[in-house]
Amino acid sequence: MPTIMTKKLIFPFVLVFTISLFSCVPLKQYKDLKSKNEQCEDERGYLKNQNKELSEKINEMQQLIDKINKQVSELSLDTASKGYAMRTQKEQLLRMTKLNEELNNLLKKKNFESNSENQKLLAQLQQLQESLLKKEDELKAMEREINKKKVNVDSLLAELDNKTSLLDKKNARLIELEGILNKKDSAVLALKEKVAKALKGYEGNGLTVMNKNGKVYVSMEEKLLFQSGKWDVDAKGQKAIKDLATVLEKNADVNIMIEGHTDDVPFKGNGAVEDNWDLSTKRATAVLKILLNNSKIDPKRLSAVGRGEYLPLENAKTVEARAKNRRTEIILTPKLDELFKVLEAN
Repeated sequence: MPTIMTKKLIFPFVLVFTISLFSCVPLKQYKDLKSKNEQCEDERGYLKNQNKELSEKINEMQQLIDKINKQVSELSLDTASKGYAMRTQKEQLLRMTKLNEELNNLLKKKNFESNSENQKLLAQLQQLQESLLKKEDELKAMEREINKKKVNVDSLLAELDNKTSLLDKKNARLIELEGILNKKDSAVLALKEKVAKALKGYEGNGLTVMNKNGKVYVSMEEKLLFQSGKWDVDAKGQKAIKDLATVLEKNADVNIMIEGHTDDVPFKGNGAVEDNWDLSTKRATAVLKILLNNSKIDPKRLSAVGRGEYLPLENAKTVEARAKNRRTEIILTPKLDELFKVLEAN
């Protein structure tokens, strides 16, 4: 920088000096001076360019210095911050190291103090281990026993399955039987209604119709059918039997049994009848023949039996009780062929 400024100051002086010389020097000297002046001008232009380039480089260098100074400043701040953090960590590390030493010393002391207690605990632990081994042996024995019992249980389960299967079959048959019996009960009820309707004019006049034990009982007192000690059916009784025959003829799935009953007074009559049993049989047979002769009922459905005085309705010895016991019962039983087939299948 001083060299450039010196040249700038010298240049006017040289120019003045040259002019002065030009006025007082010969032509040759003038030419020499002129030539030197031109060289100076060239050098001046060159130096001017150099000065400009140097100025630009100086500015660029200054910017770079400023940037570096800024980075140095930032780095210094960061270094100070990191240094503080590092010092803090060192202090924490020292405190932790000291605390660790204190803990180790305390642990050694505690281990020494609890050594006898540890011995007791180890002894108890050994006892527990021995007890555990014993329990394991017992458990293995129990497991073997359980496996044996499991075999028995499997066998029992198989048998149970078999029994359950049989029970299911029996239950199915029972349901089937119940269905048949319900069907039978319904048939008995329907039959009772039909008979009651056919004999409606006689009910309350020595005739009753009722359900009992899955059967329909048509009970006729002696006064409706017979004279005392006789077995010939009166006209009124015959009409009632014929009306009943009309219903029974239409119900071919019903078996018919006629039972004759007397009171307990010994029979006193002619030699045609020996006793009450004989009289009850003859009366039952008489009713059967009326049914058979006044309908198309299959004789295989009919049967007659005398009961004598041995199935009374009343046990009293009164006139009223004995009158009730002197009766003829027509017992209507639905055929159970379907039920018998199921029972035979079982």
